[in-house]
Amino acid sequence: MLKKYIGDSSLIIPIGNIGIKDNLSYEEIPVEIADRQVRKLRTKEAASFKVPWRNQFVEEATWEAEEDMKKRYPHLFSSGEIPDQGNDSL
Repeated sequence: MLKKYIGDSSLIIPIGNIGIKDNLSYEEIPVEIADRQVRKLRTKEAASFKVPWRNQFVEEATWEAEEDMKKRYPHLFSSGEIPDQGNDSL
């Protein structure tokens, strides 16, 4: 059986302080550059970085293209320190 609930107005959270967009999404921010590798294709070489993201586990780090990372997140490259590169060929 349902009982009558008396609400407490002090428990109401104002929605203006919450930083969620209208479509309920948020932007992932890279934490650091964990690794770098260069893959040799037939006619060129493709460099990529292993990037762990904020709010994700280390196992869920992704490989991202070097050009895209430098355009979108130049602050990661400002120190000039890039991890040792590993060479993988397909």
